Amino acid sequence: MVLLIGVALVVAGAFLFSIELIHPGALLLIPGSVLLVAGSIALLFDESVILTIPGLLAIVVGVLLATYVQIQYYLRVAPTHRPMSTTARGLAGAEGIVIAPVVPDTLSGKVRLGSEVWSARSNRAIAAGTRVRVVTGEGVAVTVLPVEESTAG
Repeated sequence: MVLLIGVALVVAGAFLFSIELIHPGALLLIPGSVLLVAGSIALLFDESVILTIPGLLAIVVGVLLATYVQIQYYLRVAPTHRPMSTTARGLAGAEGIVIAPVVPDTLSGKVRLGSEVWSARSNRAIAAGTRVRVVTGEGVAVTVLPVEESTAG
């Protein structure tokens, strides 16, 4: 009986590990570890250790506690953020800074919007270092105006 329980726990732990490898962040690494250890204990020791209510309860509590700790850890180290994919049209209204001068009717200008750099166009010259606001976007470029002009008009 102990052998069967030990094998079942090891198999369950290995199953959780494999799911975590396929889908990282599924929060199964710690419970899988606890099950692997519990199964190993069951296989290495006699039934007096594992086949008792306190022994089984300790395993269940360990799995639940490990899962709770892992969830709290992931919430701390991986806070929620906006999606990483950005489209030019979705940047309308965003503010940034010109890092390469914008020349009228060309795509030679570059603006930094958050952590991304975009090609920029405008109907007027805009010097590097100028704060700009995105009016619209198309393809891989955005149309910008200096912040003072975009709020005035």
